[in-house]
Amino acid sequence: MSEQGRKRGAFIVLEGCDRAGKTTQCKQLVEQLTSAGHKAKFMNFPDRSTQYGQLIDRYLTRKDDIVDQGIHLLFTLNRWELLCEMERQLKSGVTLIVDRYSFSGVAFSAAKGLDMEWCKAPEAGLLKPDLVILLTMTAEALAKRGGFGDERYEVPELQTKVMEKYLLLKDDRYWKVLSADKPFDELTKELYEIVLNVMDRSGERSLERLW
Repeated sequence: MSEQGRKRGAFIVLEGCDRAGKTTQCKQLVEQLTSAGHKAKFMNFPDRSTQYGQLIDRYLTRKDDIVDQGIHLLFTLNRWELLCEMERQLKSGVTLIVDRYSFSGVAFSAAKGLDMEWCKAPEAGLLKPDLVILLTMTAEALAKRGGFGDERYEVPELQTKVMEKYLLLKDDRYWKVLSADKPFDELTKELYEIVLNVMDRSGERSLERLW
């Protein structure tokens, strides 16, 4: 149990291809949890508000070009710069609902051709989520989502490869795979029940580290 006998918050990550609805679902979950009296906070990676996040934003919006290895390390660094704040929040009892995390970084870089083990190495030691929910959609359904194609990685062929890499990373001990190709409210209800269950189980467990 965390300091002063207080139960810690749960660390929950939503992963999946671009435009699968992760951000909207994360924010909806935080709203529902808060309304029910729980302490919860939305986070997303990359966090484009930080020093390194601003460099990532310029890359994703096609303003700058960076070699694949370099942008991978920038994404990783963006997570490391928020590690202490995440630990503080979790230990104070706040549940973190996070849109993308290390698994996105590895899956996208590996989909571009980088070695998966090389991609995982700089992520080692970051916080391990209590639960990763992988939202899946068909390529056809993704392409119909509003805004798809606006950013550098929103290319159907790449998104297909990314999903293949996600499935290689999947660890059934703390991953769940859900189809996002269903009514929004139906998916929200399913996610909310899963999250409450994980919060109940995680409160007295110590935080763990990745890989």
